[in-house]
Amino acid sequence: MLKKKEHGKMGRNNLDWLQALFHFSFGDYYDPNNKKFGVLRVFNDDIIAPKTGFDTHPHRDMEIITYIIEGKLTHEDSMGNKSSITRGQVQYMSAGTGVFHSEHNLEDEPIRSLQIWILPDAKDHTPNYGDQKFEWDERKNKWLHIISDKNGSAPIKINQDTNFYVIELDQGKEIDFPVKENRQAYLVQIEGNSTINNIKLETRDALEIYEEDIKIMADETSHFILIEMAKQ
Repeated sequence: MLKKKEHGKMGRNNLDWLQALFHFSFGDYYDPNNKKFGVLRVFNDDIIAPKTGFDTHPHRDMEIITYIIEGKLTHEDSMGNKSSITRGQVQYMSAGTGVFHSEHNLEDEPIRSLQIWILPDAKDHTPNYGDQKFEWDERKNKWLHIISDKNGSAPIKINQDTNFYVIELDQGKEIDFPVKENRQAYLVQIEGNSTINNIKLETRDALEIYEEDIKIMADETSHFILIEMAKQ
């Protein structure tokens, strides 16, 4: 089963420094029928103005992933980590028993980033942080497996049975992705336009997938992220 989510019907937050698109209930946007998708609790598509950002704030008991589409994001946390990531690169933080962090755009151009929260498999994990600077060509016309659980094969490992994949598919190219029995996936069209099992997606649209294989046709060069997990 497939369910399209149009970006024009999603929650929004329009501030002087932050333009945010909320795929699920977050902040002032609340829909009791759209709280999460399996273990995927938050998927925010953020545009952060230059010289602004999220000042120091706390998290706990959440696996937090940030994926950069445009710009350069600088992270700093109470564990002593400080680093910056750019287009196609990933930072991840297991908040566990509690951590404080900040995320800022210190540059002269806006950032577009995806902030994704995954519910962990248990409470009170030891906090952890890391980042991964993938080369862009690693995802050209092929799935790049960026995140898995602790027993998986991806370079980033988090505390949940979930897999993240990204791809940039050239115009006219096709690719499949199998979503097996008792599994589900959330796919987001980050950039471009595509046709997936006869469903048209535009930039920032999403697709909920339940136990169904998909075939993606890039109607124009398209950039996707797909999050696969156990069905709930």
